[in-house]
Amino acid sequence: MGYSTESKWFTATITFALAALSASTAFSLYFWKRKSRDLDSKIGELEKSLKASLDNCAAERQGRIRAQQALRKALTQPKLENVELTSYPMAPIGVIQSCFSTRNGTPRQPVLVPLSRACLIFNTARVPPASLEGLGEYSHCWVIYVFHQNTNLEKLWKDPTKSKFKAKVRVPTLNGERKGLFATRSPHRPSPIGLSVAKVEAVQGHMLLLSGVDLVDGTPVLDVKPYIPYCDSIQGARVPKWLAADSILAVASVSFSEVFTSTLADCWEMAGNNSLYASPDEFQNLIKQVLSWDIRSLAQRNRPHDSFINSENGKQLNDSSDNDHDEEASSPGNEQPPSSSGDIMYHLTLEGLEVSYRLNSDFSVVVEKVKEVSNITNSRQKRCNYSMWRV
Repeated sequence: MGYSTESKWFTATITFALAALSASTAFSLYFWKRKSRDLDSKIGELEKSLKASLDNCAAERQGRIRAQQALRKALTQPKLENVELTSYPMAPIGVIQSCFSTRNGTPRQPVLVPLSRACLIFNTARVPPASLEGLGEYSHCWVIYVFHQNTNLEKLWKDPTKSKFKAKVRVPTLNGERKGLFATRSPHRPSPIGLSVAKVEAVQGHMLLLSGVDLVDGTPVLDVKPYIPYCDSIQGARVPKWLAADSILAVASVSFSEVFTSTLADCWEMAGNNSLYASPDEFQNLIKQVLSWDIRSLAQRNRPHDSFINSENGKQLNDSSDNDHDEEASSPGNEQPPSSSGDIMYHLTLEGLEVSYRLNSDFSVVVEKVKEVSNITNSRQKRCNYSMWRV
């Protein structure tokens, strides 16, 4: 009988425990389901919110695209009442430090003077150095720049109807015969933008060393693009016959006087520290390449005595830069002109050094001497030089 009572008590205890466990499980299950429904509800709300945000972003993007398209259309299509095209603001991305200190002597075309060098210094605020990665793998590049030393740049700020750019310009190789502006590479253009090909010598940080350039010191650069032979070199390209006569500007020979050698040695002690050339001999070869072409202006070639100009202090001056315009050469003033063209002393400024030379009647050049130009030499401090690129 005692065993039966204990058995009943044990059974009742188990039953009660199972009932309690079942109730607890049911209660937990209820709260879990409720919490699950709450989470599902919140997830649903977040999904709806995300979808709405994505829809808004897509709508905004489409709106921006339409606005940009409308803006481009407004900029590129002139209004009927105003046929003047809208301008596009552009700023230089860098500046050229060139061996050509002035326009005088700067080659009329690139690659004519293989030894001519320039360092393109990029503005790191606009062009991060990483932009130059890979450019050194090309042998050549295109440089797009501004003819910033044109004598008629003020016309750019005038009303187009009053700027009066000349439709025809004088061509140096045709002894002044006129050709249509866009049939030439005259720097005097409605939009004074130049395009030159140059050899890529080295890339270092935010600097690019170039050779074979026809760029004057201080030239603002708008863009640089790699030269790609398969699409940039056109086999069988046709040019006018008058361009084939470019060799008429080549001189017979270039020689150097004994005075030149000694004056160059004196100047090189200081000028060599800021030069893109390793030695006086290399610099002398540059002079020879530059003067292998007749760098005089059309007016100087036609009227060489008119290029003899005396300043107030008696210093002989000349400017042999071609401007392809009808500007008359200056008169010699009170001084008598030289008796022959061989007596005229011309001047060329390279690397801050003034080179004096004569052009004889047999079309041979004799380089007489070289001297420092104080105002140019002082401004050439902290410039790119040969030692920066030496490996």
